Amino acid sequence: MKTIVLGPPGTGKTWTLLNKVEEYLKNTDPDKVGYFAFTKKAANEAKGRAMDKFNLSEDDLPYFRTLHSLAFRRLGINKNNVMQSRHYEDLGRQINVPLDYNDYDDEETGLFTTKSDYLRIINLAKLRNTTLDRQFNLQEHNQDVEYDKLVIIANELENYKKEYNLIDFNDMILEFTKSDAAIPKFEVVFVDEAQDLSLMQWDMTKAIWNKTTDSFIAGDDDQAIFRWAGADVDSFITQTGKLLPLIQSRRIPKKVHDVAMKIIERVSNRIPKNWLPRTVEGSLTMHNTFEDVDMSSGEWMILARTRYMLEALEETLRTKGFYYENRFQKSYEKDIQEAAVDWEHLRKGQLLHYKQIEKISKYMGPAHWEKIKLKGMTKDSFHGIDKLTKDFGLKINTEWFNAFDDCTTERKEYIRAMRRNGEVLNKDPRIHLSTIHSVKGGERQNIALLTDLSHNTQKSYEKNPDDENRLFYVGATRTKENLHIIEPKQYNKGFII
Repeated sequence: MKTIVLGPPGTGKTWTLLNKVEEYLKNTDPDKVGYFAFTKKAANEAKGRAMDKFNLSEDDLPYFRTLHSLAFRRLGINKNNVMQSRHYEDLGRQINVPLDYNDYDDEETGLFTTKSDYLRIINLAKLRNTTLDRQFNLQEHNQDVEYDKLVIIANELENYKKEYNLIDFNDMILEFTKSDAAIPKFEVVFVDEAQDLSLMQWDMTKAIWNKTTDSFIAGDDDQAIFRWAGADVDSFITQTGKLLPLIQSRRIPKKVHDVAMKIIERVSNRIPKNWLPRTVEGSLTMHNTFEDVDMSSGEWMILARTRYMLEALEETLRTKGFYYENRFQKSYEKDIQEAAVDWEHLRKGQLLHYKQIEKISKYMGPAHWEKIKLKGMTKDSFHGIDKLTKDFGLKINTEWFNAFDDCTTERKEYIRAMRRNGEVLNKDPRIHLSTIHSVKGGERQNIALLTDLSHNTQKSYEKNPDDENRLFYVGATRTKENLHIIEPKQYNKGFII
């Protein structure tokens, strides 16, 4: 029997699935339970919960993984036989066509990512079970892509894989689906974020279901934002089975719920659903510019349609002295903050360990410290400022920002600004920058949502408004309290809420 868990934002789709996992594990052998998620991170979280609850080891749960990982394991593929970045680059050199490719990332998005329109078209044609010419005719690429060249690259790619006995991730899915021996027999299978599956992955899932007693799929067609990467939301919408709708959001306040529903009701092809917000009112604030948003306190997430829009905001955040993270990169090096704190402790009479002293010296030039003398320092020793001055070449006793010659003035001013603001620099940043695509599943107390569109996304919006409506619906529903919407710089080049 198939059960469809239909869950709007914050209603607990994954939580519901994991509770069902616990129910089955009480009376089912762990290796007869399959749990498949869109990303490795999500699969590992489910595995960790089951391990803790039932005192199981990782080996006891061999089928808590991504679909690609399942195919890899069951087909017995050697990692050396999987296409990697270097192989695409090598092929590109051979045929004199740049073929950029980022290694398959199933931690964050589970997507094949490339700057090459040619590789992207080839990949999408496979994911969508369609031909090259049909995918090409969809015009989801730059106009300078040549069809004849596309066909040549596709043929050369297949020849290259045969010559070097290589396989890509799509090949894995296809081979698994065709191999009856590779498909395990489960008592129950769980599939999370099912709205993000491609047609190829749906075929794989159906092949698994054919040998399974019970199955649960969880998803929300309103949050299907990966069509550009091959996801087929129509396959989710048309699924039949026992419907288990989740209607109470534990995240979304009333005012955000109202605006979110206005956005999603513009989508033409969706499953109508009524769901309830929290009793908290929350707030919705419109801003003319990003600079108008007060981020001096609280946990924040700044969301935009594209990465370059986020990068344009970093100067403003640094000027204001805010500590932030963009694409998992913190806005300053942790080492320099620790060195600054340790230096001030040293000046106040505290003894420091060799490692702390070494870190401080890294930022001091020869005018302040004869670093060569540090070589005479034992690795497990502690020293005060007097001894460092007398025996190890220290020449200065002043504030860190005057002592750290090997730190740029800009960086020093930024750290001083953050410390004046009271930013807690020894913890994760309270402000996180992300594209809307990368944040799905995340949440924050405060969301600042940019509504500007790039030239390409503007064209996509005009051609397929459902995609952009779903995307900004996802962005708006990441907040637990306050939604701040930054209006587009140009009305006709933005998403209008």
